[in-house]
Amino acid sequence: MPYGTLLAGGLTPDPALGLIEGFFGKGWSFAERRRYAQWLPRHGYGFYLYAPKEDGCLRKHWAEPWPEATLQALKLLAAECRANGLAFGVGLSPMGAHHDYAGKRAALEAKVRLIDAELAPDLLAVLFDDMKGDTPDLAARQLTIAHDIAAWSQAPRLLFCPSYYSTDPILEKVFGPMPTGYLTELGRQLDPRFAIFWTGPKVLSKRYPSDHLAQVSDWLGRKPFLWDNYPVNDGSKSSHFLHLDAFRERPARLAQELSGHAVNPMKQAALSTIPLASLPLSYRLGDRYNPEQAFHASVQAACGPQLGPCIEEDLPLMQEVGLAQLTAQQQDYLSRRYRPFRGQPCADEILGWLAGDYAFDPDCLTD
Repeated sequence: MPYGTLLAGGLTPDPALGLIEGFFGKGWSFAERRRYAQWLPRHGYGFYLYAPKEDGCLRKHWAEPWPEATLQALKLLAAECRANGLAFGVGLSPMGAHHDYAGKRAALEAKVRLIDAELAPDLLAVLFDDMKGDTPDLAARQLTIAHDIAAWSQAPRLLFCPSYYSTDPILEKVFGPMPTGYLTELGRQLDPRFAIFWTGPKVLSKRYPSDHLAQVSDWLGRKPFLWDNYPVNDGSKSSHFLHLDAFRERPARLAQELSGHAVNPMKQAALSTIPLASLPLSYRLGDRYNPEQAFHASVQAACGPQLGPCIEEDLPLMQEVGLAQLTAQQQDYLSRRYRPFRGQPCADEILGWLAGDYAFDPDCLTD
């Protein structure tokens, strides 16, 4: 079956494959999120996990309720997901709760019960990523919190992200040494209902070797749930690039080695559909998957017959050269190239990227 036909006809949603809006910096608009609630199941994805780092009511100010307007927008998003057969999830990051947890436990219970009552998520993720690992009994403290949340929530599926979610040395450099036995303690004692996120050998992994995943499965006592940091571009270096190319090095064997696969997209919502359309094809087609053909088909589907060829031709400038290394002449060329398409979401995001509208958020320290 031609790639264009696969994209146009849609793929059966895979409940283990989904999107996690989990990047730093300015998040998507709720209008963009609702469009994804329609787009994702048509392209083979089974869940949407709302966990933007900019939402302080999920992270730094987790004990506070959402403003009423935000809560209503989240309820509409959850309803839109379910209306399209897409599981809806929430990612809660109780930053600092492991310090003086006895004094914070009631507030955390209130927040979890609020999420349950107002949003009734199909998935609830407990996220301890990108926080200081500043106590030797970190695993025990996080286990207590996770098990309390599991007892309070009615969510059918539970996810857990450890503070050390990769073997990448950058995590210990930024957040301090990993406590001895941290991952194996989590693996032994975490309620088996929890799947555990893992980003691979690196925070930004290009590939996932079978021997690495087998080792991680041994540590965690279960197959890892992949948090795939492609095409995300929220880091100090990656924010200079638009990661538009199709997924590569995601062989179909991963379906047997993982418990699930969540993709972290770019800050540019419309452009993210170009690479995202290709991942379900890699799983479905196996050895027959061709990333060049998948990229061509997804660009045409997302951008149409006039804008699409421009993006195909300029892919090296946006994906490989990057904003910081573009010459003045190249920046002027790209601006003139895409201005006639102003008003089309993908072109507007390219022009915004050129204008510096997606600047690096210094809170993101794992690039």
